[in-house]
Amino acid sequence: MQLPKPLYCGALIKRYKRFLADIRLESGENITAHCPNPGRMTGLSNPGSRVWVSRSPNPNRKLPFTLELIEADGGLVGVNTHHPNKIVREAIEAHKIAQLEGYDSLRTEVNYAERSRVDILLEDEKLGRCWVEVKNVHLRRDNRKSNGIAEFPDSVTARGSRHIEDLTDRIKLGDKSVLIFLIQRMDCRNFKIARDIDPLYHETLLRGVENGLEVLCFDTNITLSCISLRNSITFCTK
Repeated sequence: MQLPKPLYCGALIKRYKRFLADIRLESGENITAHCPNPGRMTGLSNPGSRVWVSRSPNPNRKLPFTLELIEADGGLVGVNTHHPNKIVREAIEAHKIAQLEGYDSLRTEVNYAERSRVDILLEDEKLGRCWVEVKNVHLRRDNRKSNGIAEFPDSVTARGSRHIEDLTDRIKLGDKSVLIFLIQRMDCRNFKIARDIDPLYHETLLRGVENGLEVLCFDTNITLSCISLRNSITFCTK
């Protein structure tokens, strides 16, 4: 997935009210950017951190700048939670996810159940339907220099637990359901659920897996021009 061009580099002053970030650009200009990430962004909100923002061409937008990347732990981290769905869709269309091969059609943002909208729906006359939910991952709390552990969620997510329940209900109807954790960083080789942060989500996911929910984890390759799906990551259930 190509990132918007150009990206403007700066230093984070502060992130606040979840969706706002004050940044001092390299030009010396101070701006307030939209932060498209509702999570806590633990370890990614340190004042002085190097960041990159895009600028919308829409002259009527209240906040023209959007926070895209942060430099943390010696590498780039994607913080825009709007991107993972696009990254996964491109990977499916490029035949990079073997578990999701062979479907004739792909639709996005499809309403289902009474409460949810699935990120991707794959359909095929022979294979049937496959419901794909994509979760953005950026949390890393261990201090190893490499081969770290990525975690999800970084805050309590009742909505996330509901999504798992709805995906599991699809399995009971004879469909396939897949939950993809996309790690927008390059320094992790394992992934686990942050049980201490949201024990209900952990329990709900394990129950979903017992009922046939398939879990896939991938990291990403991140540059200042694009973000793409990279390697399969080990899912640690304990």
